[in-house]
Amino acid sequence: MRVLHFYKTYYPDSVGGIEQVIRQMCVGTGRLGVTNTVLSLSREKNLVPITVEGHTVHRVPLDFELLSNACSVASLGALARLAQEADVVHYHFPWPFMDLAHFLARVNKPTVLTYHSDIVRQKKLLRLYKPLKQRFLRSVDAIVATSPNYMESSEVLARYRDKTRIITYGLDQRTYPQPGPALLAYWRQRLGPKFFLFVGVLRYYKGLHVLLEAVAGTDYPVVIVGAGPEEAALKAQAARLGLTNVVFVGAVGEEDKVALLTLCYAMPFPSHLRSEAFGISLLEGAMYGKPLISCEIGSGTTYINIDGETGLVTPPADAQALRAAMRTLWDNPKMAREMGARAAARFDAIFTAEKMAANYAALYSEVVARREGRPAVTLSPAAWQTGTRD
Repeated sequence: MRVLHFYKTYYPDSVGGIEQVIRQMCVGTGRLGVTNTVLSLSREKNLVPITVEGHTVHRVPLDFELLSNACSVASLGALARLAQEADVVHYHFPWPFMDLAHFLARVNKPTVLTYHSDIVRQKKLLRLYKPLKQRFLRSVDAIVATSPNYMESSEVLARYRDKTRIITYGLDQRTYPQPGPALLAYWRQRLGPKFFLFVGVLRYYKGLHVLLEAVAGTDYPVVIVGAGPEEAALKAQAARLGLTNVVFVGAVGEEDKVALLTLCYAMPFPSHLRSEAFGISLLEGAMYGKPLISCEIGSGTTYINIDGETGLVTPPADAQALRAAMRTLWDNPKMAREMGARAAARFDAIFTAEKMAANYAALYSEVVARREGRPAVTLSPAAWQTGTRD
């Protein structure tokens, strides 16, 4: 089975949540005999195919961006050529240019689309884009929602229930580096023995302005890992509030990130808009056995984090509620440890890369068989999470 993934960014140019998910898909299904190729856009020069953990990455030049929509003329020819060599083309939504590229490149192979998020912010673009989006979603063979929460709350997915499956994200802790004692000692000395940790790109929907409001007037240590478009505004807000208990460490490497995940006390994840469809760093917190705090926004964040079980859930954009949740965990170490243990157990039961890979491999076989008119062993939409065959 040969699978081509198409998304606007990927390693080594970008290391965000969707890139991590595609990586885990490629590594996991690769162990099951799938040959994966990724096509992405890049600002780098002298682009040549590279190998990343057993799969091939083809990058083409990024020509321009329109309302955060990355566009590349060269990708059209590359998509057409690489799709001819693939058994399945796997798209990653949303990316409006991708929809157009699918038709311009005349892709005529079995297609799977992972629906990572609704389009929330670009309202003007959405009105213009809607006809193309609907035509594209009708054209693909299968759509994957990443949590039952998002499946139930997305008006877009409601139109395509008959061909939508639920395959949640999964991670493999073995692919993460193991930090050495010296690195752990460095961060412990710099940050202290007990701190809250946020990890992620500093974007508008992450709710970090609410987190800063929540810890104003407290002495709870908060470490913010990541860079992004909201970084300057957040640092200015922290200065206005006089927050000496908040440390911005910027973007860090994977080994440093794992060290911080290992050492932290708990993970607040205050994303307050549906642009946050899941939350890979929240899932990483569960994988490392940390108690979680998230907001109820009808997305996968509260599929990862079950209120009162694996952590606490607050209303979105509510600084007082977030502060109360942080206080509850801070003042109750036994509760926090138990919630962290249950978060790790839930991760092992539902969110491993092995389970995700097995479900995607089954879906690839299904869409190929259907295109070829052969009987396909299928999973019902309700059964994908457990892997129970119909």
